[in-house]
Amino acid sequence: MEFLDIGEVSALSGIKPSALRYYEEAGLVSPVSRNGLRRQYSPEVLLQLKLISMGKAAGFSLAEIAGMFAANGMRELPRAVLHQKADGIDRQIRELAVLRDTLRHVADCRASSHMECPTFRRLVEVAGKRGRVRVSGQGSRRQQKTPLSRGS
Repeated sequence: MEFLDIGEVSALSGIKPSALRYYEEAGLVSPVSRNGLRRQYSPEVLLQLKLISMGKAAGFSLAEIAGMFAANGMRELPRAVLHQKADGIDRQIRELAVLRDTLRHVADCRASSHMECPTFRRLVEVAGKRGRVRVSGQGSRRQQKTPLSRGS
């Protein structure tokens, strides 16, 4: 079996070598050997990196993603957690669609100023009432205003 060194993995995946080393520290990927100081990876690492990217895009923390990998490949994925993440993505899609529609309304509004548009003013009122706190994947809390979000 031919192995890929860290530079080849980086070039093929688009992930920087420093990120690959970080993923190794986090238990997400493992080199199979070394060629001098250069890490050597199995070609299957490219699939793992795609799964890691997909997990990050879905909102999983690196620790959660690491928990999905077993020593010999993927573990059975926690289906309830996957449903929760999918539900969260559905909420984000709805929020973004409302925001998109609001921006289009403002861009196309015939009022001479946004502040003269009754629909825009109504949306601003809703925005003032709908801020919420979201928890980031790293456990820290940050205030994120989502003016047109639907519930918490």
